[in-house]
Amino acid sequence: MFWLLLGIVILMLTSAVLVLVLDNLLAALAASSVVSLALALVFVILRAPDVAMTEAAVGAGLSALILVLALRRLGLVGVGGRRVGEGDDA
Repeated sequence: MFWLLLGIVILMLTSAVLVLVLDNLLAALAASSVVSLALALVFVILRAPDVAMTEAAVGAGLSALILVLALRRLGLVGVGGRRVGEGDDA
């Protein structure tokens, strides 16, 4: 049990560092969702399934969707995942 929790915590820490380091906004958002899903796994191991379902639904699902829609609306991310203004047609 200890090694499983340690592995999940290492996954969470690695994903959190990736959120800070990645230049691609969609990749950083995916790494943020991984942190949330790993936290949901920790809650399952701690026998709190209601909190785990809420964390998975809100933390990984709904907040990621809202952030992707906000990035598209602001024009920071286009359809292909590239930032608007980036491309090889210049």
